[in-house]
Amino acid sequence: MQETSLRKRREDEKSLQSTEPKTTNLQKELGLFSGICIIVGTIIGSGIFISPKSVLSNTEAVGPCLIIWAACGILATLGALCFAELGTMITKSGGEYPYLMEAFGPIPAYLFSWTSLFVIKPSSFAIICLSFSEYVSSPFYAGCSPPQVVVKFLAAAAILVITMVNALSVRLGSYVQNVFTAAKLVIVAVIIISGLVLLAQGNTKNFENSFEGTKLSVGAIGLAFYNGLWAYDGWNQLNYITEELENPFRNLPLAIIIGIPLVTGCYILMNVSYFTVMTATELLQPQAVAVTFGDRVLYPASWVVPLFVAFSTIGAANGSCFTAGRLVYVAGREGHMLKVLSYISVKRLTPAPAIIFHGIIATIYIIPGDINSLVNYFSFAAWLFYGLTISGLVVMRFTRKELKRPIKVPIVIPVVVTLLSLFLVLAPIISMPAWEYLYCVLFMLSGLIFYFLFVRYKFGWAQKISKPLTMHLQMLMEVVPPEEPPE
Repeated sequence: MQETSLRKRREDEKSLQSTEPKTTNLQKELGLFSGICIIVGTIIGSGIFISPKSVLSNTEAVGPCLIIWAACGILATLGALCFAELGTMITKSGGEYPYLMEAFGPIPAYLFSWTSLFVIKPSSFAIICLSFSEYVSSPFYAGCSPPQVVVKFLAAAAILVITMVNALSVRLGSYVQNVFTAAKLVIVAVIIISGLVLLAQGNTKNFENSFEGTKLSVGAIGLAFYNGLWAYDGWNQLNYITEELENPFRNLPLAIIIGIPLVTGCYILMNVSYFTVMTATELLQPQAVAVTFGDRVLYPASWVVPLFVAFSTIGAANGSCFTAGRLVYVAGREGHMLKVLSYISVKRLTPAPAIIFHGIIATIYIIPGDINSLVNYFSFAAWLFYGLTISGLVVMRFTRKELKRPIKVPIVIPVVVTLLSLFLVLAPIISMPAWEYLYCVLFMLSGLIFYFLFVRYKFGWAQKISKPLTMHLQMLMEVVPPEEPPE
């Protein structure tokens, strides 16, 4: 009897040992097709409904406009391949932060974290919500641009609602995301199919002499790229799916090489669709471009376009808030920001302080800014750090030769992307200087003050200020520090 029970116990132990890895490791269930779908779904968002007008205004003709859209797709593909090498070489989470830490040390890495929290993420959230409010209000102001007060009020209301949804419930935030993700793919398909039908019917007049009237300058090309690349934003996050991809070292580069050109094709076809019913002059009119397209092609069902674009943008805004809230939470936990930002709501179990902080910063950006100025502001900061991160890849080819590189791109690719990033950062400043670039630089450099006071040296008087502030906010918001994970 004892032998039987002992044998049974040993069998149970073996069974537990054999099942343990299954519970602790991510399952590699995503094939190449799933990887491509994730890439397409991540990149396509609100940008394609806002950027066409800005790209055209900087190129002034149909031909150069379409070339810029194709060139943006190529640059995004090359950048994504560089990030694929970085992501499989340095497997720590945190986006560009660990890459910059390994290549250049703590100060550039901290400045990236600071800039993400105060510039890149909240300005992106603000742009998406402004896009949403522009499309929602456009049908009520036929033939003219909605008043800025109305647009900004609606955008602020959208930020408030999305922030509340994500602060109240993780499940509610993810449910909203799932509902609205399909909407953007539906409206993209409707616009492309309608455009192809019109093209097949012979609506090609607006493509004749498509390079006539082109007046390009270095600064205008840079600004056209800023607006085009805004629509491709998300290409740098594709290496996050590596752990769940089957045969990632083959499928990740293939997914990038297939997925981003597929998005590029969608974007070019959407612009072609717009030009089948609108001249370049008409496309630059105040009204939202997809609304005008819907009025001319889908009437009397033209209301479908602003409705689905609104769904698309609100879904993108929700996703932006969801992920950025987690970034602020991690920054607080690592000591890069006030500790209270890493605290969790006692009742809701969400990183409420981080999400609310993110929403407040985004609302502040809405007050003085419009979509174009915020896109320039965002793109300047984003491409400064994209370029710095990819230049780190070149540097580590010589300084960190011992690191394993499962995916290794030809060195000419990161060199080209770094040079193009440098062009994108400098060209608009030199030829078309604007206040937003100065504000962006000042915001980034102000991070050095916080770094030396609170992170590097931790001066006693700085701690005396932060501790009471943390305590009062903790009591006001009913939040507690996260529990330490069991060792």
